[in-house]
Amino acid sequence: MNQTLVTEFLILGFSETPQLQMLLFPVFLLLYMVALSGNLLIVVAIGSCPAMHTPMYFFLVNLAVVDILCTSTILPKLLGSMVADRTISYGGCIVQLFSFTWSLGAELLLFSAMAYDRYVAICWPLRYSTLMDSRVCRLLAVAVWTISLANTSVNTGLLLHLPFCHSNVVEHFFCEIPPLLKLACAPTRLNEAMAFTADVILALGNFSVIMLSYGCIIASILRIRSASGKRRAFSTCSSHLLVVSLYYCTVIYTYIRPASRYSLHKDKVVSVIYTSVAPSLNPLIYSLRNTEVKAALRRLFS
Repeated sequence: MNQTLVTEFLILGFSETPQLQMLLFPVFLLLYMVALSGNLLIVVAIGSCPAMHTPMYFFLVNLAVVDILCTSTILPKLLGSMVADRTISYGGCIVQLFSFTWSLGAELLLFSAMAYDRYVAICWPLRYSTLMDSRVCRLLAVAVWTISLANTSVNTGLLLHLPFCHSNVVEHFFCEIPPLLKLACAPTRLNEAMAFTADVILALGNFSVIMLSYGCIIASILRIRSASGKRRAFSTCSSHLLVVSLYYCTVIYTYIRPASRYSLHKDKVVSVIYTSVAPSLNPLIYSLRNTEVKAALRRLFS
């Protein structure tokens, strides 16, 4: 086989329209600054307030760490490619893919853990301290990070066995599984099958669990007699449900299809939502709709 193997990739990004690229640079810079500062503030505010060392905020801290990992993996390189070199080494691309897929799986699993926490708090309030003690929370967190690590290890390992010799132009703004599979000059059926399986289990599976949990939560809330109790219960869940819906729909859309159906323009927009917009919105949604987080932030700044 007389083929030249790829040693680096050219990240196409948004370079097909330079004017648009110059407009998008401050937008992505703002998203990264909001995501990084907002999530760091949540970690510091909750960590410095002993009264907030509860299961709900424990998982919120984990979510903030995941969002920092996700945005720091993608956005600095994207911003650099907009003003300088758009190439990334083969090893750098694999590291970016590994880190992003790890954060993606962890976020999907964390949403289920957070939904379970809300389910126990609202449907089994008298047993909450027993069912969600510190040992259970730590076990859930370890399971989230371990399962997502196993998922990214398998998918990245399978990708490492593929030769890339047709082209080195990644039709995306970062190294993600679907656009990389389009560049492989070997059969990718196993890779697509594993990505599809992971999406069914991590995305569709967890989304179904969350919807079932919220079905039970809503049924329990409707049985509350006082209007203030209903409002308080809905307030604790509505922000989580909003973030979950935004995140899961875009992830399922991207990974549930074969790589051959990857669309350059449409999938870029969808990817922006779960790599940049959602991590930036998470700290805003959870802080603006949560009086305890707002109080902790005020104490932190004072």
